[in-house]
Amino acid sequence: MSLQDLKEQACKLPVNERLALVSAIIQSLQDTLSPQPNRKDLINQMRGLIKTDQPSPNDAQVEVMLEERRVEKYLR
Repeated sequence: MSLQDLKEQACKLPVNERLALVSAIIQSLQDTLSPQPNRKDLINQMRGLIKTDQPSPNDAQVEVMLEERRVEKYLR
């Protein structure tokens, strides 16, 4: 079917069906032009962003950091 034939057929459709056709065409273009990124790849990239060579803080160190943050937030 040529583009001209398709246009003629589309013009013969009722308004609600033409709107549905336009919506389907727009959706197919959006899917084609901006595919969804792979979630696993994004998660692995994010893990790489937070990696450090330092060991994780222990409970006492975390408590000190929290206390410093509270003092900074509420007393200054």
